[in-house]
Amino acid sequence: MRHIGTVVGTGVLLLVISACGGAQNAGTGAGGGQELPTATSSSEVPPNTPPGEVPPDGKPVTKLDANALAPDQPRTVWTQGDGKTVGVVAQEGGCGKASASVLEQNASTVKIELLETLPLTKQMCTMDIRFPPLTVQLSEPLGERTVVLTSRQEQK
Repeated sequence: MRHIGTVVGTGVLLLVISACGGAQNAGTGAGGGQELPTATSSSEVPPNTPPGEVPPDGKPVTKLDANALAPDQPRTVWTQGDGKTVGVVAQEGGCGKASASVLEQNASTVKIELLETLPLTKQMCTMDIRFPPLTVQLSEPLGERTVVLTSRQEQK
């Protein structure tokens, strides 16, 4: 009889934990339903594109220099439409938000920076890692140029 309180307490705790998990996912539906952040662009990447995969209307970029990225960062890059839109898969986690920008473009290379912006103030954040697809606009189609990826984090 003296263990009945422990058993009942454990049951209540499990009920509360499962209810919290259900409430967290209540608005997402079966397909996820989340909108993924994108860089400012007129072209959107379908939000249901799995991380690391090129969207159905994209063409994979084969000339890629990702040596400046950490080994665990994604290296998926593609062009869309007329080749002036370049898509990349970024990485963000917790309260961080990813963005992409073109640092430089010349006759042989296009340098794209992946930026994860973290909040300045300490706050509770999830411990998840997300891989949002982002797009940037070039002044000319990518063509045979090499895409050079860099990344950094900053606090704002």
